[in-house]
Amino acid sequence: MRRITKNLGNSENLNQNPINKKEIKRVLISRPNHRLGNLLLITPLVQEVSNTFPNCKIDLFVKGNLGSVIFQNLDYIDRIINLPKKHFKHLNKYLGGWFQIKKHKYDLVINVVETSSSGRLSTKLANSGYKFFGENENKCEVEDWDYLHMAKGPVYNFRCYLSHMGFPLNLDEVPTLQLKLTSHELSAGKQILQKMVEKEQKTICLFTYATGPKCYDEVWWSNFYNRLKGEFFDFNFVEVLPVENVSQIAFAEPAFYSKDIREIGAFIANTDIFIGADSGIMHLASATGTPVIGLFSVTQPERYAPYGSLSHGVNTNEKNTDDIITEIKKILNRDQLKFVSS
Repeated sequence: MRRITKNLGNSENLNQNPINKKEIKRVLISRPNHRLGNLLLITPLVQEVSNTFPNCKIDLFVKGNLGSVIFQNLDYIDRIINLPKKHFKHLNKYLGGWFQIKKHKYDLVINVVETSSSGRLSTKLANSGYKFFGENENKCEVEDWDYLHMAKGPVYNFRCYLSHMGFPLNLDEVPTLQLKLTSHELSAGKQILQKMVEKEQKTICLFTYATGPKCYDEVWWSNFYNRLKGEFFDFNFVEVLPVENVSQIAFAEPAFYSKDIREIGAFIANTDIFIGADSGIMHLASATGTPVIGLFSVTQPERYAPYGSLSHGVNTNEKNTDDIITEIKKILNRDQLKFVSS
């Protein structure tokens, strides 16, 4: 499919007329993927589009049911077209999703990931005068070290496309990941946390799981956890559990388990720092605005590291536990806290 669709569509040659900002009233963003992390990683582009065209409504073309959960509190999101995760098991629904694209008229269609076969195909099929297929050619000479980042890159690419369509190049900081939690959700998350911890002190939230080789083993987590307990002896510790309900620290700390993504996010939002390996939950934590230390051993921090709110990705192949502790102390403002001397 990638070979078939790699040359499908050309953003620049589609429409020679500059884009009139006032005429962009309905936009389709295509990211046919069901994973939590990948959907959260498009929230900066969604914000960018809304900021650029404040009067537009945005439709999303995604997979699975998480899109409705992640974007439910964004007023400028209109329709969410969900493809089923298992195509052949739900073939009618799958085909129906593609027909939805043809049914509506759009002023602009955006494919998020250039190499996505279904993303390019959906962009080609959509009814729109302007289509951006997500080219990653750095045509605007944007010299940013994080250009390869899966959340920032699509924003830079979109800005470059707009600059070729008559817009001044936007040099503002890229929006951060966003999970727009309500005050009610945040209050409920705070109540859950308060029932779990005994002391009115800052709280460190751990997530010790990840999929496949991204998951650090129990020995690594045991050593790291013991070091954390020694350094941050006057902090509360809690652990967020994965859907598999497992713990790499043998449930040594109060553990929170939920299958509700927004409830998990609200809980993490009430903690002071989140520490965990590269995962969908790591991106969820980042989307709440909580400072995040992301641990990377097989995936590239340049592509997936958390950013904003003092967040930082650490390559544990190059950095040791002392380096991670240093980054944590920077976030927690060590000048105002008392630590055990090393």
